[in-house]
Amino acid sequence: MINIEVEAKSEAESTVTEVWKPNRKELLIMVSLSFISMMVALDATILVTVLPHIAQKLNGTSVEAFWTGTSYLLTSAIFQPVIASFSALFGRQQLLFVSIIFFTVGTILCSTAKDFATILTGRCIQGVGGGGMITLTQVIYCDMIPLRQRPKYFSMIIGAWSIGCISGPVIGGAFVGHASWRWCFHINYPFCALGFLVATLFVRFKAVEKLTLAQKLKRVDWIGCFLFIGSMTSFLVGLSWGGIQYPWKSAATLVPIILGFLGIVVFGGWQMYAKEHTLLPMSVFYNWSSIAAFYSAFVNGVILFTGLYYYPFYEMSVRGSSSTGAGVAFLPALCFMVPGSVVVSVLTTRLGRFRWAIWGGWAVTTVGCGLMILFDLHTKKVVLVVALAIIGYGAGTVLTSVNVGVQAISKIENSAMSASMYGFFRSLGMPLGVTLAGTLFQNSMSGRLLHFGLPTTIAHDSERYVFILRTMASSPEKSAILESYVKGFESVFIMMTAISASALIVSFAIRKFSMDKILLAQFTAR
Repeated sequence: MINIEVEAKSEAESTVTEVWKPNRKELLIMVSLSFISMMVALDATILVTVLPHIAQKLNGTSVEAFWTGTSYLLTSAIFQPVIASFSALFGRQQLLFVSIIFFTVGTILCSTAKDFATILTGRCIQGVGGGGMITLTQVIYCDMIPLRQRPKYFSMIIGAWSIGCISGPVIGGAFVGHASWRWCFHINYPFCALGFLVATLFVRFKAVEKLTLAQKLKRVDWIGCFLFIGSMTSFLVGLSWGGIQYPWKSAATLVPIILGFLGIVVFGGWQMYAKEHTLLPMSVFYNWSSIAAFYSAFVNGVILFTGLYYYPFYEMSVRGSSSTGAGVAFLPALCFMVPGSVVVSVLTTRLGRFRWAIWGGWAVTTVGCGLMILFDLHTKKVVLVVALAIIGYGAGTVLTSVNVGVQAISKIENSAMSASMYGFFRSLGMPLGVTLAGTLFQNSMSGRLLHFGLPTTIAHDSERYVFILRTMASSPEKSAILESYVKGFESVFIMMTAISASALIVSFAIRKFSMDKILLAQFTAR
């Protein structure tokens, strides 16, 4: 924070005597970060209504279409702690610039791709850049804004992120309806150019501690980085393969999961052994409150992206909506996420308490997810809108309150890393939620198809089969297929309800922590 020197106290708390207000430089940084957040959200969601079209145009399978979305989310999650750690040594602005370069290179590959292999490569590279921008937004806010005032200003980021999420599926649907799916990537180019501009001109910081390049390189936890990236990649890829690309019992699924798990254990042991200058300080997880808060962040990611991917799919398959119509249909959830976040931002700043918002947010979200279980072939539109609005409001409430809670719980020296881990666990929940939902959907749909005596290959190619359904005349066979789709979605919505309820229960383990403490900053605006 600018012109403020903080003396760390043994009790790690200090009362904020003045209400912090951003100066011109800090306000420009917040606006710039909001723009970058919107850019990342737009790219993460624009393909939601487009995947069936990409699969059709490139003669791909549902598995390849699935990986187009999941590969981005996986690399985004895995690289967030690594980029946050590197930014502490080499600078926030520098790593933000590198992240935008990765994002741009990935965009070029995707927009020019002629096969799924190229798209998947591009999406992985995009994910590294997108993950870097997400985590740096979090840690820069920690460097700049006192905790008590952070919820109020963090609503700028949430608002911009929500605009990206809201517009993404609708814009994607409009592109495939009136132009080409490639425009879902072409649209990133002006945003990338503006991203380079704002990162260069406005997001400028200077380190509190001056180090030489040799000292910085020596402090990098190279062993920890390789262990973390390698083990998490193996573990998450194995989980993503299970039940979708390969059977759960196959060696192709079990071997990477087992090796990844063992690698994560070794990584944890290394972090405790190394002690100094580690990639991930184990003290971030120093009590049950922090673990419960990170679990809430994880489940929030599961709920948001499972709903974001599977509700538009429900609209396109069961209700016969167009890509644009499917994107528009999910707007109630995304639109109500903003007021949920803003209300919590204002109240937590004023009250200095955050637990009530976490508990209330999860209760509301669980009710909304429970209503989704009722969705079938003939559900009235008003029921759909109400359920989605409830989920959106609850998810927005959780999004802000858990972010604040994680930082209130953290030790002062772990402020930036705790913010990064909040983003990591939320991003980790996104691909895992979509993966688990995909497995449940395929298994449930396959079982229903067998009940009707229909081939289960329909379930394994459900994305492309959406277009076949539109050409079929009304018949008992078409009704049976649609009922099978409904059964698949029902299992997904049951999963969302159960995991949301588990987050509510676990959140009661979060104890009371003061928001009136000044957290140490590694960088100051210049």
